[in-house]
Amino acid sequence: MSLLLFIAGMVLLIAGSNWLVDGASSLARRFNISDLVIGLTIVAFGTSSPELIVNLFASFNGNTDIAIGNVVGSNIFNTLVILGLTAIVTPIAVKSTTVWKEIPFSILAVIAMAFMANDIFIDGNSKDMISRNDGFILLCFFSIFMAYTFALAKSSGPLKEVTAVEMNFFKAIVFILAGLAGLFFGGKFMVEGAVDIARFLGVSEAVIGLTVVAAGTSMPELATSVVAAIKKKSDIAIGNVVGSNIFNIFFVLGISASIRPIPLARDNSSNFDMIFLIIMSLLLLIFVFFGKEKKISRLEGTVFFLAFVAYTLVLILDTDKSFPFR
Repeated sequence: MSLLLFIAGMVLLIAGSNWLVDGASSLARRFNISDLVIGLTIVAFGTSSPELIVNLFASFNGNTDIAIGNVVGSNIFNTLVILGLTAIVTPIAVKSTTVWKEIPFSILAVIAMAFMANDIFIDGNSKDMISRNDGFILLCFFSIFMAYTFALAKSSGPLKEVTAVEMNFFKAIVFILAGLAGLFFGGKFMVEGAVDIARFLGVSEAVIGLTVVAAGTSMPELATSVVAAIKKKSDIAIGNVVGSNIFNIFFVLGISASIRPIPLARDNSSNFDMIFLIIMSLLLLIFVFFGKEKKISRLEGTVFFLAFVAYTLVLILDTDKSFPFR
């Protein structure tokens, strides 16, 4: 039943985010809002809404390991699985200067998160926590990123494809309400199912958050990137992943911590995951800037995917916390 609850929650989350994006995009079109604004706000926020809703439920329910694990795990999944599988399908050419600037920005986001999370080491506090002040700072970073993105988009054109479904006003409102309901109940079911699964399997909530929950909330990004790669629109494929990584830390984690501080596990296991994410983000930077023909090749995509398999095995097998920081 817990597994069915989790799957039902994941389906509702994905469907809800799609309904919300379709309804809100159609409504925005009716009010003559440009595709540029729709793409940078409604579409971008919509694809990150599953992570946000899951984090809010996890935080309010006191399942903070799932909250931090969902953000870190989603970014690891985005980088290694989504980019890895996309590159295996077709090598990802990186031509846009936008992505070249966003990748270092995504690395900055991970480093900022790791810095804020280590209060004992940095400030000598009694416990590690992403506080409300940290959340506000992350949201300030997010506002800077959004201002930069809008300025760049105005000069270089839309950064996201917008395919608003034509519908009348009443239908758009119904889609928006259905989307919000899907997100609410999907997030609730997914968190409850994940907690029960963790207890049944005898693993920590952090491991479930880093793997199953993270993969479930990243399904919209996976679908978008693979379709973009097949259509030979590689800038959209990699831009979608990098943009989502920035959104997850600055916006999702920022909102979550601003509402309720997020304490980290006492065993410092989150540091292992954040260090791994930093290393993989740097590897992405190396592949993009120094790779042959500025592409993420099939070989490099395979390296990413195998790195995710190895990381997942570490999470599953490290029951006695024998690995560093975990």
